[in-house]
Amino acid sequence: MSAQRPLENGIVTSFKVNLSYGEYLRLDDILGAQRPVSVPEHHDELLFIVQHQTSELWLKLIVHELYAVRQYLAKDELRPALKGLARVKHIQRTLTEQWSVLATLTPTEYAEFRSFLGTSSGFQSYQYRAIEFMLGNKNRGMLKIFDEQPEARALLEETLNAPTVYDEFLQFLARRGHPVPESILTRDVTEAYEYQPELVAVFQEIYEKAEQNWDVYEACEELVDLEENFQLWRFRHLKTVERTIGFKRGSGGSSGVNFLKAALDLTFFPELYAVRTEIGVRS
Repeated sequence: MSAQRPLENGIVTSFKVNLSYGEYLRLDDILGAQRPVSVPEHHDELLFIVQHQTSELWLKLIVHELYAVRQYLAKDELRPALKGLARVKHIQRTLTEQWSVLATLTPTEYAEFRSFLGTSSGFQSYQYRAIEFMLGNKNRGMLKIFDEQPEARALLEETLNAPTVYDEFLQFLARRGHPVPESILTRDVTEAYEYQPELVAVFQEIYEKAEQNWDVYEACEELVDLEENFQLWRFRHLKTVERTIGFKRGSGGSSGVNFLKAALDLTFFPELYAVRTEIGVRS
């Protein structure tokens, strides 16, 4: 048995003219973007940087997919919208599992280079904020954090002023004949979405008549999956921070673990959870 596999005759080996893998992916830029700031350079800082850079790449793809989901819903194209949500769910699982890699960083190891990070913090991730805005957790006050990053602020202003994924879904339901209250359809989309009790009955009808409403019933469950995945990511983030720095303040000035705990109470699609209490209950 040979220990080598010979190159096949058709394999391209010259890239003076041909596009190479590295050029297509701009690997020189990507692999040159890890620049530790600790002095002397700490071995584990590379892990910390790669963790956050790869997370930002996945967040970029989520933003890309959620834009498409909104557009599909606005055009009444539910099937490709569901495909986009399914892709987002897989990305979320990958992001959640990544915390297990960062969790190999012990408190002692992190303490040895944490001070070099200054006031930089994941709290300042504008792509994460854009995703929260696109899902309904809008907060105009967040914009000032990005006053010195014009492109980031522009993205957040755009998502702040646009309908959320949930807004577009509710508009879609209304066009399909479901009695979504007009006050919800004409709400100020720049504000955070808040629980609307009159919408629960609309979802109760969909869930209790799933056979007649299968596609929108499936869409409701996809949205619940998305929110659940988001909460699992938040929880893993919280627990990773807790095991690494305990209850120290965050590098960006937050209270740290307690600040992250408060995020667990936030919800994107409250009626899709509230309806579960009502299913099968008739007055």
